[in-house]
Amino acid sequence: MTKNKILVYDTTLRDGTQGEQTNFSAEEKLRIAQRLDEVHFHYIEGGWPGSNPKDMRFFEMAKTVKFKNSRLTAFGSTRRAHTKTESCPNLKALVKAGTPAAAIVGKSWDLHVTEILKTGLDENLAMIADSIEYLKSMGKEVLFDAEHFFDGYKNNPRYTTKVVKTALAAGADVIVFCDTNGGSLPHEISAIVKNISSSLPLSSAAIHAHNDGGLAVANSIAAVREGVVMVQGTINGYGERCGNADLITLIANLQLKLGKNCLPPESIKQLTSLSHYVSDVANVPPLNARPFVGRSAFAHKGGVHVSAVVKNPMAYEHIKPELVGNHQRVLVSDLAGRSNVEYKAKELGIDISKDDALSKKIVHEVKLMEDRGFQFDAADGSLSLLIKKTIGEFIEPFNLETFSVVTSRTENNPCLSQATIKISVAGEEELTAAEGNGPVNALDHALRKALTKFYPQIKDMHLVDFKVRTLEGSEGTAAGVRVLLDSTDGEEFWSTIGVSENIIEASWQALVDSIEYKLSKEKNLNIK
Repeated sequence: MTKNKILVYDTTLRDGTQGEQTNFSAEEKLRIAQRLDEVHFHYIEGGWPGSNPKDMRFFEMAKTVKFKNSRLTAFGSTRRAHTKTESCPNLKALVKAGTPAAAIVGKSWDLHVTEILKTGLDENLAMIADSIEYLKSMGKEVLFDAEHFFDGYKNNPRYTTKVVKTALAAGADVIVFCDTNGGSLPHEISAIVKNISSSLPLSSAAIHAHNDGGLAVANSIAAVREGVVMVQGTINGYGERCGNADLITLIANLQLKLGKNCLPPESIKQLTSLSHYVSDVANVPPLNARPFVGRSAFAHKGGVHVSAVVKNPMAYEHIKPELVGNHQRVLVSDLAGRSNVEYKAKELGIDISKDDALSKKIVHEVKLMEDRGFQFDAADGSLSLLIKKTIGEFIEPFNLETFSVVTSRTENNPCLSQATIKISVAGEEELTAAEGNGPVNALDHALRKALTKFYPQIKDMHLVDFKVRTLEGSEGTAAGVRVLLDSTDGEEFWSTIGVSENIIEASWQALVDSIEYKLSKEKNLNIK
């Protein structure tokens, strides 16, 4: 193996889908698997073919795809107690999946053997050995997941050691140390891996950590530092309970901080886009604060911080964001100084650094609006528009004449909203109507329908997320609300904001800003 080489094993398509609100169709799983292959992941665990028809269908579909860089892996368990391997449906399904590698899980904690499986310790060893030998006889590379390895070792190190030695003797190619309950600490991981190294070579070992203590990445790094050569986890840390080790964060730390060779450099630069891609397919909004790849990972808000990073990014950034495909962002809020505003304007191709009066005007306007409830550090699209409009670099592309929204419900049907809207563009009026499953959805449909005639490029954009927050106050249902919209055109994400005592009005403001931001990037519109 290449020096400092660390193999990356992804289980997003199996372990990741055990998390709440994370689910993929067979077709979506295949798309993600192909994306992981493009990024040069070494192993892709596609699912458990013996547990459900969808996973078996995925493996059938995968047989028509040539994976250039990754070994597709099917997951299952050892044979059941006191049964023959040849008659075990689970093992048969692993063979039928047709993958070059198979991962099987077996108990390595005596508590699970006696209290959960309700079988004997020796029978458990036989189940492990028989299953591995069977899969090896079928030409499979076999990875043995020693479930609850660390908890088992803490309680009965002698038996847990016997389990992994049995698996290795039976022909397992990789022994996976699983912190299944996710409750171990890094120093415990280090000590146990070091102790077990006298019983089996760590060149055949992997780490599979869950995140129940918030330490899955740290625990995985601890195991690698002791000599483990494979890391397992999921994209974005998706998984059961608190999730699995986040491979995005783990790979970035191993390669950029510890000098390990996980993926090619060009793949490391795709970590941000990979994170967002899987998030989009999963229909789970990206976590802004996700290390390395989140929108806030290299975002600076305080005026002192911004002034420093303009001089030297190293002052407040631990790596160059471009290394992982991310970029530096400067936020503007009521905490902002002129440095923030000038930086943001420069991003838009506008130099106001020599115009003190203009910088102060923008800062003043931002602080006034934030006092009313706006939050520009969470709405970069609205902020860009504010700057352009304040300095006269953007003219409104359309005018609202009127709109109305009606929501109705019948006894046997859910609520349905209808929006009617009249706008004018360069003196030409357009009147349209549209339906939606809510007032904002109906307004969005009607506005796009009216504008598409004049600006067909807005067909490329769509809303990703819609958030409403009641502003602090004592007005009850009459209190002000803040609406935040996240939008994308497939290439860029942006956020816009609206604030009003009326939720429809606040939503309208955010909707208009969302479309105007898209149009503000076009050079053939009414832009000076």
